[in-house]
Amino acid sequence: MHVPDGFINAPVSAVAGVVAAGAVAVSLRGARRELDERTAPLAGLVAAFIFAVQMLNFPVAAGTSGHLLGGALAAILVGPYTGVLCVSVVLLMQGILFADGGLTALGVNISVMAVVTTVVAYVVFRGLVKILPRTRRSVTVSAFVAALLSVPAAAAAFTLVYAVGGTTDVPLGSVFTAMVGVHVLIGIGEAAITAATVGAVIAVRPDLVHGARGLTAPLKLRVNGELVDASAPASVPVAVRSTRKLVLAGLGTSLLLAGVVSFYASASPDGLEKVAADKGIDAKVEDHAAADSPLADYGVEGLTDTRLSGGLAGVIGVGVTVVAGTGIFWAVRRRRTTEAPSPSSPSSLPENA
Repeated sequence: MHVPDGFINAPVSAVAGVVAAGAVAVSLRGARRELDERTAPLAGLVAAFIFAVQMLNFPVAAGTSGHLLGGALAAILVGPYTGVLCVSVVLLMQGILFADGGLTALGVNISVMAVVTTVVAYVVFRGLVKILPRTRRSVTVSAFVAALLSVPAAAAAFTLVYAVGGTTDVPLGSVFTAMVGVHVLIGIGEAAITAATVGAVIAVRPDLVHGARGLTAPLKLRVNGELVDASAPASVPVAVRSTRKLVLAGLGTSLLLAGVVSFYASASPDGLEKVAADKGIDAKVEDHAAADSPLADYGVEGLTDTRLSGGLAGVIGVGVTVVAGTGIFWAVRRRRTTEAPSPSSPSSLPENA
């Protein structure tokens, strides 16, 4: 659903840019509360994984494909504020390096693909988790539903933006119906990928999944015929276990998907591209400002072997995204640590000291 340059006029694109910048600023502050020394590298990995999976377009209807948006996945794994930042980093890398998504439309893309998907998904997810039994399966089911609903919500948000600032005069009712209809189908794929990924991480490291915090029930012992809470152990190994194995496994999976599996992705236009062509939305589309980038269109300039070119571009994209994302999230984490009051500071002393 990457919006190219020329779909939305300059004034609305500028407003969307302000909205996106505000959302990113709020998310930077909120992410300080979500990130710690274990989840900061995980957040960088989530961004890289979203980049990799977005290269895997899957067929959803005749002549139409879809790909992961990632807002639901990121929000559930690392938190809603960090989730917005994860998807925003991916969109920035895609726009600058790969000419995917217009640069003047970056604000629209962040607002629709990062903010709307993350907020809608997390609200739905938290609502479902509260009413369903507190089990790992309920978290996975909630993730599936949240991801499913987040995609047509993003499609509806794009239609609203187009209604205000679209550059062509087209029947908005038919655009809305087409956008939401095809993205409901895409949402099924999004939901499957999100639920499978969340379920896999919960199976090995539930303590690292933001949406599963507090899921573990206290150990019960039967004493004189009654169940009572067992005393907490002196140490909890899972809480301090290194995340290195998980990060390496996730990074390896991302590189495999982007470098190898992406070659077999569907070549059909995605939902927005298909609707734009059918409804005439793309009548005034503009060439991308980074069309001459050596990595434009997910290929390496100068390489004639299509498989090698696309695979190498994918590997480069994963590497750049994980480095950029991890750097940003570590900086956010360090700022939280720096701003935290020291034990000897006046603000941390009792009032009657």
